[in-house]
Amino acid sequence: MAREGDLLVEAMLIDGAWTAARGGDTLEVTDPATGAVVGTIPSGGAAEAEAAIAAAAQAFPAWRRRTADDRANVLEAWHALIVANTAELARIMTAEQGKPLAEATGEIAYAASFVKWFAAEGRRVAGHTIAAPTPDRRILALREPVGVCAAITPWNFPAAMITRKVAPALAAGCTVVVKPSELTPFTALALGKLAQQAGFPAGVLNIVTGLPDGIGGALTASPVVRKLSFTGSTRVGSLLMRQSADTLKRLSLELGGNAPFIVFDDADVDLAVAGAMASKFRNAGQTCVCANRLLVQDGIHDRFVAALGTAVRALKVGDGRTEGVTIGPLINAAATAKVAAHVDDALAHGATIAATPDGVTGDDRFVRPVLLTGATPDMRLASEETFGPVAPIFRFEREEEAVALANATPFGLASYFYTDDLHRAWRVGEALEFGMVGLNTGSIAMEMAPFGGIKASGLGREGGREGIEEYLETKAFHWAGLKGFGA
Repeated sequence: MAREGDLLVEAMLIDGAWTAARGGDTLEVTDPATGAVVGTIPSGGAAEAEAAIAAAAQAFPAWRRRTADDRANVLEAWHALIVANTAELARIMTAEQGKPLAEATGEIAYAASFVKWFAAEGRRVAGHTIAAPTPDRRILALREPVGVCAAITPWNFPAAMITRKVAPALAAGCTVVVKPSELTPFTALALGKLAQQAGFPAGVLNIVTGLPDGIGGALTASPVVRKLSFTGSTRVGSLLMRQSADTLKRLSLELGGNAPFIVFDDADVDLAVAGAMASKFRNAGQTCVCANRLLVQDGIHDRFVAALGTAVRALKVGDGRTEGVTIGPLINAAATAKVAAHVDDALAHGATIAATPDGVTGDDRFVRPVLLTGATPDMRLASEETFGPVAPIFRFEREEEAVALANATPFGLASYFYTDDLHRAWRVGEALEFGMVGLNTGSIAMEMAPFGGIKASGLGREGGREGIEEYLETKAFHWAGLKGFGA
């Protein structure tokens, strides 16, 4: 069993106590690079989720009454502890998730940035006054915390997806129950331990581990949980939305994507290649905002393919703890099988492998990064999210054709395009049907900007000023009969 330092915890956090599942059941967490057991976690279910909800409900009145500055101070202490423990947190993440250690280190910094950002945003929450119809009346719009919130987080970014949800909730005065992915729970539990050290009271932050059905069912069924935030597949998001209907919960759903990455003839090739590498191959392509379809205009096609091919061949696949590795394992065998099926289908429909790193054969843990040319809309990778290091090139002639191809998907999360034409930049930026658009950049995820999609990619926003709005209700406070102001 691989062990890290004091932050690797094999217990759930409920009401400030580290606890096992009531029946003593456990789940093994394995290293996707080696198959070795990283550790075991409690296999909690509905009973544990209900206990966490009760703890959060009990902690809520006192937490909401604390001043915004007081809550922000605790968040800032948490931020400092996350930063101070970056190295250990990154090692835990690489052990359970597989991403290269350098990427894991970067994610910890990214995760910490949300805690710092929302500590400040919490201090800026404000209502407003409304002009009243009579002199003896006042109308105020008060901003108040939603209440007990639930967060269900994925395995691909096990730190950032927690802080992006939890930090605004806590800053707004809400209390939270987190259900991390059973594939990568130790990063979440380590963050929970640091939150305790930062001074969060018992019950303010609870972390329940186990398989999703029992825990998720309890969270969606509970009338005490007033808000649910989920990042994951559209299928599961739809299920959670249906399960939450009876209790009319507020929802934030960051779901699947099928991001287009358009390169026009007037683009800066070097800039576009750098953006494609950052967007497509980060976390071995296991991101919902990564470029899934690379649409390249005729005039620049060959130059772009040649330059991108050089970059793809330089990628190094292996265990994320090995020096120089840039592509780690996929999360499990099912993920590698899906990527292989997409590549096989593309090749059967006429695609060609333009570049791949030398000496990488792939197995049930690792897949070789591939640059494909000759991609067409009838291939599976055109309509399905590959979630792996496969970069298919779709060739196009006209701007209108590129926009139509880009929008030909039920998803609407992220999109990217490259051009040096100011007029085209406005036309295409407004025509793309996505919640996020990157112009001349492959990076669009940062703490100060809203993050989220439209259509089948979900609803709500995380990050930015909008991120804390998701955890606030507006109360209209009418005050009449004030004396001395006339009738």
